[in-house]
Amino acid sequence: MQSGFGTLDWLVFAAYFVMLAITSILLAQVKIRSSRDYFVGSNTMPMLAVAVSVLATSQSAATFLGGPEYSYRSDLTFLGFYLCAFLAVLFVAHILIPRFYAIRAVTVYELLEIRYGERAKRYAGIMFLIGRLFASGARLYIGALAVSMILFGDISFLHVNYAIALLMAGALAYTYVGGVKSVIFSDMIQALTYIGAGIAVLVYLYTSLNSDLGTIIATLQANDKLRLIDWNFTVSSEGTFNIFALLTGWLLLNIAAYGLDQDMTQRVLSCKNSTSGQRSLYYSILFTIPVVLLFLAIGLLLYLFYAQQEVVQRFQGESVTIFMYYILNEMPEGLKGLVTVGAVAAALSSTNSVLSAMASVAVEDIYKPLTCRHGTVDEAHFVTAARMSVLGFAVALGVMAMLSYLLHHGSDLPLLSFALGVMSFAYSGLLGVYGAAIFTSRGTERSVLYALIGGFVTVLALQPYIFGADIGFAWQMVLGTAVSFGIMLCCTGVKS
Repeated sequence: MQSGFGTLDWLVFAAYFVMLAITSILLAQVKIRSSRDYFVGSNTMPMLAVAVSVLATSQSAATFLGGPEYSYRSDLTFLGFYLCAFLAVLFVAHILIPRFYAIRAVTVYELLEIRYGERAKRYAGIMFLIGRLFASGARLYIGALAVSMILFGDISFLHVNYAIALLMAGALAYTYVGGVKSVIFSDMIQALTYIGAGIAVLVYLYTSLNSDLGTIIATLQANDKLRLIDWNFTVSSEGTFNIFALLTGWLLLNIAAYGLDQDMTQRVLSCKNSTSGQRSLYYSILFTIPVVLLFLAIGLLLYLFYAQQEVVQRFQGESVTIFMYYILNEMPEGLKGLVTVGAVAAALSSTNSVLSAMASVAVEDIYKPLTCRHGTVDEAHFVTAARMSVLGFAVALGVMAMLSYLLHHGSDLPLLSFALGVMSFAYSGLLGVYGAAIFTSRGTERSVLYALIGGFVTVLALQPYIFGADIGFAWQMVLGTAVSFGIMLCCTGVKS
């Protein structure tokens, strides 16, 4: 099958990568003198730039394609996930961010070293690295799969690998030399790119419906597509975003994502002070909600566009989202190229950030403490180690993405469901550990390890492909966190 790209699409695609090349060269001029400079910009980053970077980091190619899919199949209750994220941000900003700045943290796991000891920090860092390797490798695969479908017109192993290499090269171009400073400013470019692509699609879809706004709203209302709150209580996987799940498990997940996941929190730690860090979180959520609404609106218009058609959302045997189906079958020349760079931008914004975050944990929480035991080491050594870590994790994520392809296409294993949820499995353990560290005097260095494993295993055991349990993910988070917290409470603390 030949690529659906026309001349105008290729021009848009080429222009985007020329822009990437130019901006990466300009951002590479940033001078890096220490690992702190490389990982948190020596606390000099502008608050609004950090807010946009947090927005970009929270999005991915999966979000770019998955948002329209949810509203197409359901309604607007997914928006509640980001409204509960606002509540989570209030907690993180007032409880966690001041503590991180008080100890001048480069990673969020340094707080555990102060509370329980060096090994506690290392345990949490390793849990983060394992979760991020699986989760971000799978997200990279999803983004590459989408790019391969549009760009090459197929999903062969070779072309998917080309797409993986393309995305990883773009992420490295920003991350390797300039560190978090380059990542934050490049995130602003990527955010503007995929938001612009989303707006262009929304406008085109609206005009292609040949209807007025009042009729569109009335039709959607009649089909119960504009519902914002689901009041039905259930612990099953149905009603995933009901109000009770949002205010419990999903709230916990957002607290972990914005406050305990180095991938997100690293940007906030690059602000000038705690107050700027808090404000960057507030603004990031205020910016995120309309962006999510934009992609949900695309899904609603796609629902109307395909209302009278039978749609089989498959491509070469692969299940695709309705947005991808629309891109492959309906998108006009020029706009297809713009949406492709939008998908690339969404994938890059999440990939370059995770390279920096994983490297910061590997160097600051694991490598540096072990190295400095033997005496003082020059900071230039750790800057080199940071860049080598970025390269190493780029290779590791690329391999994980390729492995995702092979396992996903070669077996019935729910690899993607597991891999995309691994970070959340880790969240339950981290929530229990930090809950005990901040609000109690309980827990020990060794209990941190047991609690992290306990939370992970609990959520894993509740997956439908393990014992056939049908428990919504929000409630899995609640139970996993409770187990982890309970393990911490069983031990008497020795440090405070």
